[in-house]
Formats: sequence, structure tokens, C-alpha cells
Amino acid sequence: MAATEPKKVVLAIDSLKGCLSSAEAEAAAAQGIAEALPGAIVLTMPASDGGEGMVGAFVADTKGRLLTAHAHDALMRPIDATYGLMPDGTAVVEVAEACGLARLAPDERNPLRATSYGVGELLAEAVEQGCHRFVVGLGGSATSDAGLGMLRALVDRLAPQGTLDDALSGPLAHCSFTLACDVTNPLCGPQGAAAVFGPQKGATPAMVRQLDERARRFAQIAARHYGHDCSTLPGAGAAGGLGYAFMQCLGAKAQMGADLLFRLAHFDEMLRGATVVVTGEGCADRQTLMGKFPQRVLHACRQQGVPVWLVAGHVADADDLRSAGFAQVVGINPPGQPLAESLRPDVARANLTATLRRLAQRL
Repeated sequence: MAATEPKKVVLAIDSLKGCLSSAEAEAAAAQGIAEALPGAIVLTMPASDGGEGMVGAFVADTKGRLLTAHAHDALMRPIDATYGLMPDGTAVVEVAEACGLARLAPDERNPLRATSYGVGELLAEAVEQGCHRFVVGLGGSATSDAGLGMLRALVDRLAPQGTLDDALSGPLAHCSFTLACDVTNPLCGPQGAAAVFGPQKGATPAMVRQLDERARRFAQIAARHYGHDCSTLPGAGAAGGLGYAFMQCLGAKAQMGADLLFRLAHFDEMLRGATVVVTGEGCADRQTLMGKFPQRVLHACRQQGVPVWLVAGHVADADDLRSAGFAQVVGINPPGQPLAESLRPDVARANLTATLRRLAQRL
């Protein structure tokens, strides 16, 4: 009798926010699969869609390395921030590393004060190290300054006696920027950076109006200077308008963060011969289908006919998720388990391992 081919399982699980990183979640899932199917081939792809954890995910998936630079947070306090360097020389920068909302206490959040200056410092550091290609993740910022802080830092570091035009025609002349961005909002207006994202960064209604008007004036001045206007492009409102500054001044192109990761990590090659792909996130519901990481995994797998299991700490709208194409939609938390207990990392790991053990037994 011919030997049975081993099952091949690909893990592409997003972080369970406040609980487990992508790598931690995949390690727990891999353990459950190994317990149920000791001979299974398990491949992991640390996940990110351009938000929190992007540098770590991209570096892990491309076997790059992490570097540290001196920078400033959104309130101009000195910090050490991390960026990645991929084997081909591409720098991976996460704006949240410098001006992230997570670096601020709730009572410190004030987008009228918060600056993206630290992002420019990270970029300048990478340029000074010889990098010319950049992938920039735009999630998790505390700012709504339309990227003015970042541009100021680029001038200070790369053209200290000159202007932004001097920096652009000098050290930045041969640099290219790709934005990992899943946000389609424009810079200004009811769907703009200030109106949509300002309140979660601490903006009052009066602040939102002030921030929006400030961004609008900047866009008008920049349009006259450069002869083009990127303020209405999808993604211009990402990261408090950093998306706009990258597009308008640095010629950046935006791409879905997950799709960019798939390309860099050769996800299509990982899928060849796969029995199933397991994806997941902290909470799975209808919003999952609006371009979030598991939905992008599903889209990629559908093209190769590979079934996808979706696991999550909390599941709502399960029928909608199954109708969208997920072969399994499973909550990992046992019925009746208190939320506070489920969010403990050791408990979440155990729940994820047990869930994948049960699911793998069906293969």
C-alpha cells in the first residue's frame, strides 16, 4: 500500500490584540496541529496588514534583520525605535514605532500636539545607512499632522541648511516608497483623517475642525508648489495624513498591506500542495470581510483552491463569514469562560492549541 502523503497546513494568523502576537498565535496553533497530526508539514507566515507588528512580520518572513535608531515619540520624547532591513536592502518602517498611539497614556492623547517627526528620523537614519527602497506601514499613529512633522525631520537630518526641495533632489532623489495601507480615506472632509480617526486619538469636535482645516491649507499650498494634488487619493488620510505626505511629496504608492506581505513572503509558493490554511484574528465579524487580514488570506487561497479555516477569540456573524468562503469559522474560547481570563496570554495559547488540535483531527 502506498504511503499516505503528509498533510500540509499553512498558518497565517494575525495578532490577537492585547493578547498574542502573530508569531505567538501561530506557535500555539502549530502545537495543536502537531499533537493531532504528528507527521503534518506546518508552515508559518507571521502576519501583518501594515499595522502593529509589521516590521517583525516582514523581517521574519524575509529573513531580514532588525535595527534600532534614536528618534522621538509623538510628544517629542527621546526613544529607541526599531526598523527592519530585508535581504534585498529594502528598509521596513512602521510609523507606530515612532509616533504610535500605544506609546501614549490615554490622558496624553492630543493630535494638536502630536507630531510625526520621529517617522522622518527613522527614514533619515535608513537613508544615511544606504537604503533607497522603503516599505512603510501606516497603522496605529497618534498623529493628525498630515505628515508635516515627518517632512520637517527629513529636512533637519538630510538638508539641515536647506529646504524640503533640497532633501528631495539630494539624499531622497533615488528613494522609492511603498505604503502598506488598508485605509482608503482621503486627507480632508467628512471621511478624512481628522473626522474619521481624530476622535480615537483624543480629538474633540473642535479639534477635528481645526485639524481638518490645517490639513486642507497644507494640501492647497503643496498642490500649488508641486503642480499636483494627492489629497483626494485613497489612503491619503491614513495615519493622520502621513499617507498624503508620502504620496504628495515623496511619490509613494499605496498597496494593501497584506497583499504586499504575501508577495514579499512568496505566499503563493507556500500554498502549493497545502491541505488547508488557518487564519485568524482577535474578533471575527462582518468587518473581517472589509479588507482585513483574514479576508485577504481567503482571497489569495481562493485563487489556488485551498480551503481556509478562520479562528478567533470572539466570533459574530458566523453565517456571513461562512457564506464568504471560510470552510470553518471557530471561536477558540470555551463557553462561559470570562473575557478577562480568555485575554490572558497563557489561556489564549492553551485555547488556540486545543482548538487546532480538534480541527486537525478532521483532516
